[in-house]
Amino acid sequence: MATVDYRSLAGDILQGVGGEQNIASAAHCATRLRLKLRDDAKADTATIEKLPGVIAVMRAGGQYQIVIGDNVPTVYAELGKITKLTGDAAEDEAPAPHGNLLSRFIELISAIFNPVIWPLAAAGLLKAFLSMATQLGWLDPASQTNVILAATGDALFYFLPIFLAVTAAKKFKANQFTAMAIAGALVYPTIVALAGKPEPVNFAGIPVVMMNYTGSVVPIIVAVWLQGYLERFLTRVLPSAIRNFTTPLLTLLVMVPLVLMTVGPVTTIAAQGLSSGISAAFTFAPWLAGAIMGGFWQVFVLFGLHWGFLPGMLSEIATQGHSLLFGPLLPAVLAQAAATLAVVLRTRNKARRAVAGPAALSGFLAGITEPGIYGVNLPLKKPFYFGIAGGLVGGAVVAAGGTGATYFVFPSLLGLPAFSTVGNFALLLLGTGIAVALAFILTFLFGPREQEDVAAPESPTASVGTAGAHAHTSAMAVPATTGLVEVVAPVAGKAVALADVQDKVFASGAMGKGLGIVPADGRIVSPITGTIKAAMKTGHAFGIKSDDGVEVLVHIGIDTVQMQGRGFEPAVTRGQQVRAGDLLAVVDLNAVAAAGYDTTTLVMVTNTAQLRSVDPVTEGTLAQGDAAITVEV
Repeated sequence: MATVDYRSLAGDILQGVGGEQNIASAAHCATRLRLKLRDDAKADTATIEKLPGVIAVMRAGGQYQIVIGDNVPTVYAELGKITKLTGDAAEDEAPAPHGNLLSRFIELISAIFNPVIWPLAAAGLLKAFLSMATQLGWLDPASQTNVILAATGDALFYFLPIFLAVTAAKKFKANQFTAMAIAGALVYPTIVALAGKPEPVNFAGIPVVMMNYTGSVVPIIVAVWLQGYLERFLTRVLPSAIRNFTTPLLTLLVMVPLVLMTVGPVTTIAAQGLSSGISAAFTFAPWLAGAIMGGFWQVFVLFGLHWGFLPGMLSEIATQGHSLLFGPLLPAVLAQAAATLAVVLRTRNKARRAVAGPAALSGFLAGITEPGIYGVNLPLKKPFYFGIAGGLVGGAVVAAGGTGATYFVFPSLLGLPAFSTVGNFALLLLGTGIAVALAFILTFLFGPREQEDVAAPESPTASVGTAGAHAHTSAMAVPATTGLVEVVAPVAGKAVALADVQDKVFASGAMGKGLGIVPADGRIVSPITGTIKAAMKTGHAFGIKSDDGVEVLVHIGIDTVQMQGRGFEPAVTRGQQVRAGDLLAVVDLNAVAAAGYDTTTLVMVTNTAQLRSVDPVTEGTLAQGDAAITVEV
């Protein structure tokens, strides 16, 4: 089945109904986009019905209804991005970050890094062991084996912007592949080479200040954030006939030069200014310069500012034989590793501990702090702050002793020999020890404890609703016969063949096979064990997906979305795990009937086309929990 581009579909629907100016209001129910048009004659129904993703179009209740199916919230959300019509976001959209600006930034970075934390931790651990093997003479640094293993460990860090482009695109609702192409351009070998050349660079005659984007974080996140806005604008203004290829084309042509001409100069100028200022501070207040370098080095890395320091460091090593800028980096790095280690011992969260353990090891042994910072310290905030505090104090002590590095290394325990011949080595060890102890103790005593992982319960017990509706688990079970899944009746009542239901879209089978049940009471339970994928705020419809991949829609009444939740008390929310028999909602059937709506409750398998067979009951009286549909997966 072809994948539907819902962003394009929203634009095509908008164009098909005569544009935003012809829509008086927009809403959606469980399966339909419901539009009130100012002039129905302007709607090209024949064209809309042919759009990929549209199941049917109908006019009912004074509305122009476009049947999409389970993905209607996505289309509705995309429509809201290109118009001012919709009043809420997609139901699958994550809650907006909260707190102050710094907190929101940290939450954003953590969310973007979360999917790559495990590979990042694995790569960091590999780099740590590889560094140890070469330092101890177990592996020849010039061997081809080392080259291959080094590439294996370095690739994720080197091409980090490409990985973050994927996760950032999901966060900002941008095209993932276009985002990867933007990131790929930033780390393209010739672009990286340009950053290392002294000759001026220009684009179409406009000077470009180059920087090295490999391993950077913030530049690609900013780029993808802007990409999302640009794509939504282009989707809104471009004709549908050329939109699919011109949107990524124009996005690439705009975004890559824009990032190179804005992020590069801003970052480079800021980094060079910091580097010059801190270098100057070493001549009159070494402790102050050391405190800044030790405390804020990891922050510089986060924003890509550290690249501005490297030319000065390498130049000092080449001309003086050592670099004082390097000295405070050892306590800076090991303080963050110590904070991560303290999380291992303090947290009750097994998943967090599993990441923190190898991350702390790679930090101490190889100076690879990304897994620890992005997977542990930054999401928890306090360990990151305590790491900064430790690095600040330790960096001041180290710089006061005049310690520097005689060659370029990753600041780590294995890199200690590089710091042993310049300055006071005893003060280096003291400052680093203070940094490690301070970060570890503060995190261990005051860091987040986190709750122990709790396995999903066998049956929910939380009560939801304003009238005392409680979650309930029945003894109803799904047979374990291989390949067969039973969808049970969510309510007692008389079975009605789908073709006899008083809604032509449902009756046509366009939404899948199923049946209607004229309910005998208002207590509606889940017909299957699985996950709530959709829960309408109005309480009239729910989508459940079983572990076997069966997707079931329970729609209470016909056209009851118009009641706007009156008479409905939902008992579950999206993402909740349910078992067959758990309460979905309580409905006042008398209120539904009094409002003039049919109370027939529909139970439909919406992914019928992907299953081997779907056989619903077509007549008779069902008790709640009786087999209503037999599905072969």
